[in-house]
Amino acid sequence: MVKKGKKANIFAESKIKKMNEKHPLCQPQKRNFRLGNHVKPSIIKARFIKWPRYVRLQRQKRILFRRLKVPSGIAQFLNTLDKANTNTLFKALAKYAPETRKEKLDRIKAKAEAKATKGKEFESAKPITVKFGLNHVTHLIEQKKAKLVIIASDVDPIENVLFLPTLCKTMDIPYVIVKNKSRLGAIVHKKTATCLAVTDFAKASNEFSNLVRVARESFNSANIRYRNPEKGIKQSHREHKLQKLLNIEEAKKQA
Repeated sequence: MVKKGKKANIFAESKIKKMNEKHPLCQPQKRNFRLGNHVKPSIIKARFIKWPRYVRLQRQKRILFRRLKVPSGIAQFLNTLDKANTNTLFKALAKYAPETRKEKLDRIKAKAEAKATKGKEFESAKPITVKFGLNHVTHLIEQKKAKLVIIASDVDPIENVLFLPTLCKTMDIPYVIVKNKSRLGAIVHKKTATCLAVTDFAKASNEFSNLVRVARESFNSANIRYRNPEKGIKQSHREHKLQKLLNIEEAKKQA
């Protein structure tokens, strides 16, 4: 029984040894995760999808903004209002939201009923609301009726609002640049809005007085210069390899 057990152990050890030995024609290869090698078809669908044209253009534009030297006229739209002041601004602007269609219809009905019963037209004060529309806001700035101008930073094309900061500085009207044009549009019941203007601080006067001070310090008096380009990952790797070779050459000279 002992001899049989020894033979079984020797046979098992020889079998394991043969399994561990590398066959000369079947050498294991290091896995390559590039396209067409060890990448699975499910991963190909997820990672190598052909994106729509508008998505590709958005990404290319973003990379160009980071890689190229951005002039001061466009670089000023990258410097937006901070988060705390932005939240305060939108809370104050919500009080100046224009009336909806239903509210306008109710007001017209009440006006007509008052005229029918009393025999004269019901006179109501003009509602104080935020003004929107690029041409309208530009006219208010030129007439110096706007007290605070809010400009969206993500307007496309940017040339539509490129002149507004310079115009506000010329007319000495405080302005701020905020991040999202859709947030501006939500205030005036639209999808997007390029700019808004406040003509009266009757509501939320304390908030707007603080925002005017911040606008004059951060935007009107700020001297924004061009933005230098950022290095890409390939350029960084290239410079790292070159520096490594220069260090090796320097070490050889010293040795």
